[in-house]
Amino acid sequence: MPTMSSSDLYVLENALDWLQEGVRVALVTVAETWGSAPRPVGSLLAVAEDGRFAGSVSGGCIEEHLVERIDREFPEKPYAASYGVSADEARRFGLPCGGTMVVVVEPIRDAETIARSVAEIRQRRRVCRTLEMGSGVARLAAASADDGFDYDGKLLRNVHGPRWRIVIVGAGHLARYLARMALMLDFVVHVTDPRLEYRAQWDVPEARLLEGMPDDALLALGIDPCTAIITTAHDPKVDDMALLEGLKSDAFYIGALGSPRTSAKRRIRLGLFDLTPEQIDRLHAPAGIPIGSHTPAEIALSMLAEVVAVRSELIAVAKSPSRISAAVGCVG
Repeated sequence: MPTMSSSDLYVLENALDWLQEGVRVALVTVAETWGSAPRPVGSLLAVAEDGRFAGSVSGGCIEEHLVERIDREFPEKPYAASYGVSADEARRFGLPCGGTMVVVVEPIRDAETIARSVAEIRQRRRVCRTLEMGSGVARLAAASADDGFDYDGKLLRNVHGPRWRIVIVGAGHLARYLARMALMLDFVVHVTDPRLEYRAQWDVPEARLLEGMPDDALLALGIDPCTAIITTAHDPKVDDMALLEGLKSDAFYIGALGSPRTSAKRRIRLGLFDLTPEQIDRLHAPAGIPIGSHTPAEIALSMLAEVVAVRSELIAVAKSPSRISAAVGCVG
């Protein structure tokens, strides 16, 4: 099974390849949105002067116009362009429900910051790239926990690379699909499994195997509000150890593989330990949303869909001016 790249990495890798061919490249970033815009701020599109492009800023609505515009007249300096401001534009560019957006089109002056960004993301590290709109100069720095997307018309600041984490308990067949899909979604992925036969056959190097028993591994890693935990081992001696620590932690999601009957038995077992009913109620079991999944890939998709849904709700709460969330530090 091939390794999959995250969306940011895919766009930036293509941009770097084209730059190294000697082709001029413009980087397009969603800077502002109103209404039902198809893509969030920070989304990227790389456009080569010969018409090749990678990524998406609108789900296909305005990419063709941007590619044609850049092909017709390659920009000399960064500029902002708005789409969907009028009803005619909304109809022309296919923006849904009156959604509008502003994109920043940036001619990449040199490949250095792109190459460094690619190298850092490949190492699962987060970087903050800042563009000065007036000069067109881009600078790169390690991203702090508080860094996120920002645009004020003069500076555009975008964070690339993973911010959220998933810890997978169990290194079996299902875990391989979970790990690869989670990496595509820009999660940092860790795997814990004390069973030597499973550790020996783990073949997703981007998802690091943690040392020690699952409970010790979680304690050593440190579980914060940006962490999800999914148990897949099908062995209570492995899964329950992780759940006993995970349910007492700040993890935003804790899920366990198993049938409704298995999950009911698990809840009874967990109730015999020092967990409160409220802590046990945090457990998503059976983990995943109902999509009629049967194969390991489908089950992994179901699980990650639930993780993303819970994360999206958490982000919405954290960004609400009337609510305060412990996960506000995770929101980019």
